[in-house]
Amino acid sequence: MRVPSRSPGPQPGPPVTSAASPRRLPAAPPTRPTPPGPDLAAYRAAVADLLVELGALADAPSTAARQILIDQRLREPALAAVLDATPQGFLGARETLLLEMARYQPHERNSARDLAALVRIYLLSRIDVMWWRDTPAFVTDTQVQGSTELVDLEWLRRRDLLRFRYREQPTGLLGRGWQAARRRLRPDASPRTAGLLARRARREVVALLNDVGREFAAATPPGTPPLWVTSLTRSTEHQYRLRRLGYAAMLPSGHCVGYAVDLEMAWFARFGVRDTLAELLLARQEAGEVNVVDEGQAWHLCLAPAARQRLRRAYEAEMGL
Repeated sequence: MRVPSRSPGPQPGPPVTSAASPRRLPAAPPTRPTPPGPDLAAYRAAVADLLVELGALADAPSTAARQILIDQRLREPALAAVLDATPQGFLGARETLLLEMARYQPHERNSARDLAALVRIYLLSRIDVMWWRDTPAFVTDTQVQGSTELVDLEWLRRRDLLRFRYREQPTGLLGRGWQAARRRLRPDASPRTAGLLARRARREVVALLNDVGREFAAATPPGTPPLWVTSLTRSTEHQYRLRRLGYAAMLPSGHCVGYAVDLEMAWFARFGVRDTLAELLLARQEAGEVNVVDEGQAWHLCLAPAARQRLRRAYEAEMGL
């Protein structure tokens, strides 16, 4: 592809000549290929091996053995390569994980049911952080609501442009009371989730969810509920709020840059299609399009930078832009 010249072209006036002899510019150095990133398949396999060993130490009365194990395993090249590529670097990521483990308390709201689950969620979510390390986070709820980089899902839903469902988090006593009453009357009619605090998402993420939603609908029997999104873009402010409430809300997070979502999984087991959805998500991970983290009731999904351009074009085509 030829790049057009930025030169303004010939200028009026006499030509200017130089008394100096013409000199040849040095040749440009050869372009070096972009070095490949960390081997994510090897990283995920190393995380799985670590979890097996950690599970064997679950009943140990002292934390010393677990700390030694974590310290040794994280230094393995497959794990260290990803952690070193995060904003915190290897040492910061290691110290944060050890601190998370020291502070861990089982909680009904916590998707990390035990220490092994906490380690899995933390380590696998570092792939998101590595991918989007140069993208500024949304620090406050106000930034999320006012960002032009995000679109309003409600505007799209009313025009039948979404292939997934979500619930907004009720604001006020009346809304929370109505939601509680509906859960008592029809406990299995919808997933048990607080809902979205902000119904705003990046355009590429909307395209990804629509893709998965259509694929899920085509792979499941008629009458199966559509794909259900339980969490989207969050501010760092909200992430800290969730941590105070007992949730395993990691920092930094792909949610805080707008490229991560949570999808309901457990509820679909009653329709016999949970495994179908899991296979679809893992196939996209295998294709390098997303990162997937099993968080129990919901699965965490983060868009890969390599898929961003394609999904942005898909969004624009679907919306007629």
